Amino acid sequence: MENLCKTPLYAKHLEHGAKMTAFSGWWMPVHYGSQLQEHHHVRQVCGMFDVSHMTIVDIQGGDRKAFLTRLLANDVRQLRVIGQAQYTLMLNESGGILDDLIVYYLPDRYRLVVNCSTRVKVLDWLRRHAETVTGLEIVERGDLAMLAVQGVQACRVVGRVLGDEAAALIGELLPFTSVARANWQMARTGYTGEDGLEIILPGAEIVALWDRLIEAGVAPCGLGARDTLRLEAGLRLYGQDMDESTTPWEAGLGWTVSLKDDRHFVGRAALEKQREAGTPQEMIGLWYEGKGILRGGYDVVQNEAVIGQITSGSYAPSLSCSIGLARVRKWGAEPVLVRIRNRCEPVLVVKPPFIKHGQPNKNVRVVKS
Repeated sequence: MENLCKTPLYAKHLEHGAKMTAFSGWWMPVHYGSQLQEHHHVRQVCGMFDVSHMTIVDIQGGDRKAFLTRLLANDVRQLRVIGQAQYTLMLNESGGILDDLIVYYLPDRYRLVVNCSTRVKVLDWLRRHAETVTGLEIVERGDLAMLAVQGVQACRVVGRVLGDEAAALIGELLPFTSVARANWQMARTGYTGEDGLEIILPGAEIVALWDRLIEAGVAPCGLGARDTLRLEAGLRLYGQDMDESTTPWEAGLGWTVSLKDDRHFVGRAALEKQREAGTPQEMIGLWYEGKGILRGGYDVVQNEAVIGQITSGSYAPSLSCSIGLARVRKWGAEPVLVRIRNRCEPVLVVKPPFIKHGQPNKNVRVVKS
């Protein structure tokens, strides 16, 4: 535990009474007293998350566009305006997911934000493939930190804190776009299902930003609220809802794969073969209003046979029920059950997201027939 990394905000987390935990090699806050209050604060006002544990990698020099066109499942050639962002996957030759990430198109580079849990293998993968590309540089940006400010009032509050010039820049941002301000990058992206910003800035400057946002009434939030917020929004978590053993089709992320032309990318042949043969598993959403909480690893049952497992599950504070994502084999119209502590409970099969733009998704309780 002594060898865990600390973000530049570590002391601030302790100062504000955070319960800390080990998370993929880092000390991270779970909550600051009430995970439930933090969750609702993001949905109703705005909160902020220290996400400096994420790995930031700049791809610069050489033919970087061709390099990423070959290594990412989505097509970076679709990013034509400086500051645009794209959610994408990095696959192995078998079509398994090495990581899910965001790529930004910047004036002289592409910037990747990848999961800290996949840092070593992703950097190794990038560097191995870069060996044959003249002049290409893979630069890990350990000097940068990252703060996510999320919620219906997030953009307005950040603009007020940073001043009129920044507020004007933020006001022009569309979802999945970013803008540079000196050595900061402000992106209208997030992992909560709410509006908001992810701000990448020098690690030496994040403490001052944190203090100013605290003074403006922005609530600090931990990993607990981040997880329930992303689950309500139907967002996948690497290592639970997907990994190298699952393809985008099996993770419900087929929309991130661009097959519009004959572009070659790592994993394409395997994905096309699987799609032609029929995907053996699919991702579904589950809605449960009984006693107990859906948890990752619980069996999903139909006709007394186990057809899959829950990958992510939790109580959903915004919905006052329990929800989950599950990967299952083909299933029919018969009732679907989840085994909770040796008893099988009926659940509804629904189409995520469970929450959309802060409100229950109107289609959330449409059961597949």
